[in-house]
Order: sequence, then structure tokens, then C-alpha cells
Amino acid sequence: MSEDVMSRTKANDAPTGAAPAATGAAPAPYEPVVLAFTCNWCSYRAADLAGTARVKYPPNVRLVRLMCSGRLDPTFVLKAFASGADGVLMTGCWPADCHYRIQNVKALRRFELLRRVLGQLGIEPERFQRFYASAAEGRQLAAAFTRMIEEVRPLGPLGWGRLPEVAPGVETPAGAVEGETAAGEAAPADEDATTDTRALEAVGS
Repeated sequence: MSEDVMSRTKANDAPTGAAPAATGAAPAPYEPVVLAFTCNWCSYRAADLAGTARVKYPPNVRLVRLMCSGRLDPTFVLKAFASGADGVLMTGCWPADCHYRIQNVKALRRFELLRRVLGQLGIEPERFQRFYASAAEGRQLAAAFTRMIEEVRPLGPLGWGRLPEVAPGVETPAGAVEGETAAGEAAPADEDATTDTRALEAVGS
């Protein structure tokens, strides 16, 4: 999972040789980026079926295939939000159809716990959702993708992992740069924060 997957800039989606946008042109309307974790046996195949059947769903839903929804570690979700995702959707087999017995039931417990933790961090419940789909339910999964985009769009960008924009001519206040104190000296390293950062980086490797 790389930060490139989270990029919402139109430049990456524009055809080769496209002319750059005119200076002073109105910015493109906001479109949320949703990362959908899919089960290899059911929901990923449902998404593939939706494509084969030409069922449309928003292109700003990015799929990540896991062997089972039980493989979804909470750090994957935190990494997704930290990399710029505005929403995360956990999908998988129906509880009685898991290829690994009860792993998706364990994933449901993990989902409920993580959703409470994210709520304490100020993340709206609409940004982290779950959906069950069998391999034959491509239309239902596509509808779930569309519905989540519609629910996340009014919330606006989450803003995790992106620095605030500074207006031209405005000086950056002392200490605004990460790791620098007001006097311009290097701030002492936080060992716990360093450990957490390395753990998240390991997820994307």
C-alpha cells in the first residue's frame, strides 16, 4: 500500500501529453478517496464480476486484495488514513461462508473495536464501514461503493498526512517544521513515536 495509491490529483489520471490547466482556473471539485479491503474469495471476485458485467462504480474507490478479511490488521486502516484516504471499507464473505472458518467473525469484532477507537480520534463512523458480499453479488458491492462515496463526500477531506497550505507571503512560524523547536534547535526524539512510525512503514512494504 503506497501513498501513490492515495493520490487524488488529476495529473496522474490525465492522458499523456494533456495540456496543463490554465493558470487561475477553478480547482476541481472535491472527490473523496475510499480504500476498500476485499476478501480474495468473495468480495474481490464480486468486484471483478461487477467489472465484467460493466456495472459502474466510482473510480476513486481503490481495491486492496487480502486472502481473508480476518487478515485486516488495524494498522492497515490507520496507514490508509495516514496516507490520505478519506474512507476505508472492509468487505468480506458472509459470516457462514468464510473459507477460513470463523476468521471473518474475528474481523467483525476487530472492526467494532477499531471503530470505537477511531471515533475517539475524531473520525466519523461513515469513514470506516463494512460490507458483506458473495462472489455473485457484484451489483450489490458496486452499490455499496457508490453509497459510501456519497456518504463520505459531505464530510470533506479527512486531512491526515497532509500539511496545511500556507498563503504566499506568509512566513512559517518558528517551530512549525516537524522536529524543530521555537529556538530553531532540534527537538528531542520521541522513542515511542519512532517505533509507531516504523510499524506503519512496515505495513506499506
